Parts: sequence; structure tokens; C-alpha cells
Amino acid sequence: QVQLVESGGGLVQPGGSLRLSCAASGFTFSSALMLWYRQAPGKEREWVATINLRTTSAYADSVKGRFTASRDNAKNTVYLQMDSLKPEDTAVYYCKALIGRAYWGQGTQVTVSS
Repeated sequence: QVQLVESGGGLVQPGGSLRLSCAASGFTFSSALMLWYRQAPGKEREWVATINLRTTSAYADSVKGRFTASRDNAKNTVYLQMDSLKPEDTAVYYCKALIGRAYWGQGTQVTVSS
């Protein structure tokens, strides 16, 4: 069965960095469009980044220049490097795979606070 497992979240001070990972299994990872979303308390889930099969990436304006998505097809893993973190980046971060249908991970909490 398809599984997406996020990790790497935690508490970080403003200006700090975190790298999230999403380990995938149960499907052909190299054929999947991979995305990152986030959901802050009391807000709707919002798109953060996409990385396609050719490793071309796209980002929401709110994270452009600070976040970098990447993928390692040999490890079936997608990453989100988050730098210059701000308190407004606090959210649960989810990875999503698009391959015929959409699959979601369970999320990892990121808290940016001093």
C-alpha cells in the first residue's frame, strides 16, 4: 500500500533552518509528482512547493527564496529545506504524491518561535 512518512519537524527559532523529509513506498516514486503543503492552526491547508519528475520546482510566493524542494529517486524521498524561518511558517507540513490519484502523508509539526 502507498505510504508517505514525513519527518524532520520540530521547534526552531526565527531565522533558523529545518529540513523535512518524506519517505515514500508502495508506488513508483520516480513517476510521481511530489508536493508539499502546510496547515496552520485555524487556517486552510495551503500549497507550499512542487517538484516534478524532472526535478523542476515551484514555490508559493510566501516561501520563495527561503525554501527548496528536492528529491532523491534512489531513496524514494522528497525533501523540503527551509531556511530563514519565520513565526508565520509555523504549521503542520504534509507531503503529497500525485500518481493517478493523490496520496497524503500524516504530517510533521514545524514550530518557529523564540
